[in-house]
Amino acid sequence: MSEFSGKVAVITGAGRGIGRAAALAFARRGATVVAANRRIADGESLVAEIAAAGGKAHFVATDVAQPAQIKRLMDEAAARCGRIDIVFNNAGYQEPRTPLADTPEESFDRVFHINAQSVWLGMKYALAHMVPQGSGAIVNCASVSGLRNPNPGLALYSASKAAVVSLTRSAAMEYAEKGVRINAVAPGRVVTDMMLGSKIMDMGAVAAGLPLRRMGKPEEVAEAVVWLASDAASFVVGHVLCTDGGFMAL
Repeated sequence: MSEFSGKVAVITGAGRGIGRAAALAFARRGATVVAANRRIADGESLVAEIAAAGGKAHFVATDVAQPAQIKRLMDEAAARCGRIDIVFNNAGYQEPRTPLADTPEESFDRVFHINAQSVWLGMKYALAHMVPQGSGAIVNCASVSGLRNPNPGLALYSASKAAVVSLTRSAAMEYAEKGVRINAVAPGRVVTDMMLGSKIMDMGAVAAGLPLRRMGKPEEVAEAVVWLASDAASFVVGHVLCTDGGFMAL
């Protein structure tokens, strides 16, 4: 497939889970992938997997909690590949499950730096390259938790994802006329390392409570990201696409 041939896709948090699935999906469709991840081994193994399948990818070690590293990522991607066409701001962090009153103050900074500030900066520094070329597609990773809080003990995570929804809609309205489409995905119960580490004791019961009666896969969210970034979604702007197995319809 060559749907994204000649295009460059930058993906944060690309080493595992949804980010990795999205990187592989874009590469299969012909995009040159610039994979950003804090864990070097995960990033390098992803690039090797894409190369082994005949795709093109570069790895840029990036801690999205460090603003200067996000700027460096976007500038390096543009310098190495000549342009930036797609950005998936995917990197995220979930605090340990704790009642709000017992949550340490330092957790606020970490959650919001990674989940909200990095999305803002990812857009800010990508737009510096997209606006001059008059085109681009940005997809931000929100969560159903940002639309409806289903997670007692994860108040900061939910609030940070609500911020992603608002940032997405505001930026979409500002930059649509400049040729850059900005949207978000809002995953629900998807089996990732973050989900497995969230201390949900009975995954079977969680799955049984969804209309589809199963958990989601990272690859299913990745397909939604690919669609939002594609020309097939050319009239979709400021949208939050819930990939949630029907959770928001309950």
